Amino acid sequence: MTKKALLLANLGSPNSFKVGDVRKYLREFLMDERVIDLPFLPRWLLVNGIIAPFRAPRSAKKYQSIWTEEGSPLIVLTQKLVEKVAHATKLPAYMCMRYGSPSPREAFEKIVAETPNVEEVVLFPLYPHYAMSSYETAVEHVKETWQKGNYNFRLKIVDPFYNHPLYIKALSGTIHPFLKDQFDHLLFSYHGIPERHILKSDPTGHHCLKVQDCCQTSSEAHQFCYRHQVFETTRLVAKELNLSDNQYSISFQSRLGNDQWLGPATADMLSLLPSKGVKNLLVVTPAFVSDCLETLEEIRQEGRETFIAAGGETFRHIPCLNLNDDWVRAIAKMI
Repeated sequence: MTKKALLLANLGSPNSFKVGDVRKYLREFLMDERVIDLPFLPRWLLVNGIIAPFRAPRSAKKYQSIWTEEGSPLIVLTQKLVEKVAHATKLPAYMCMRYGSPSPREAFEKIVAETPNVEEVVLFPLYPHYAMSSYETAVEHVKETWQKGNYNFRLKIVDPFYNHPLYIKALSGTIHPFLKDQFDHLLFSYHGIPERHILKSDPTGHHCLKVQDCCQTSSEAHQFCYRHQVFETTRLVAKELNLSDNQYSISFQSRLGNDQWLGPATADMLSLLPSKGVKNLLVVTPAFVSDCLETLEEIRQEGRETFIAAGGETFRHIPCLNLNDDWVRAIAKMI
């Protein structure tokens, strides 16, 4: 039998909520050409001259509001998930981050040291949907590290799992208990990306955002289309939960800059829904499998404030999959 090890890859986090650590993290994150896809010099000037210096102090306060005694929620949850996956699969499991620590190199060195003669490392990117700024950059970063390191083991990569039945079952299972209490609407809030990323990821060059009902019209582009994939996740979960069309909607959060992003924006929806009669709102964030700044602060804290200020009455954020047992079983099966 092939001697395997597992590597779960997540986004990453600053080492602390101190301004210096947050600034360092932002620079690494935003200098990624798949996140801000500008030529190097204007990207460097934008990130180091404007975004990081001014954004870091504000972001540091946001990180501080969600920090736990154990540390960054995303790092802590990912490590605990790794431990549960190792127990479920009976295979050695590790984690790495796209930005920050532990890096893919640190993870590979630990694997080699602790799992002698390993023949295959299975990379499981903790991103359900394909996007150049999430799944793609994480995979390419790990692949580049593996190639430069001349490691003796093979690297196997798990595809995005946005429509995998076990992922849909696990995600639906986290939502279902919240539907037992009174609610007016369920909002699926996905991480936003610029529309140009959708166009760049289209291998046909003529389908995404160019064909009428492009996300519902069959195309090879769907394999790389974030918009299609989040629509499909939502459709499958709604079907699993027997939701009618008027019980849920989709929005996109975490915008950066003034470019055209996928819409509608979550912040706009939270301001608008109370005027449409939605007083009791549920929000789920399926683009994230581990609770983090974008779910705990942006949605659970800021989102609630926006909704209540607009006339809403109750706001409940549904936690991410985190350490859910069905989710652990889904990972074990997909691996």
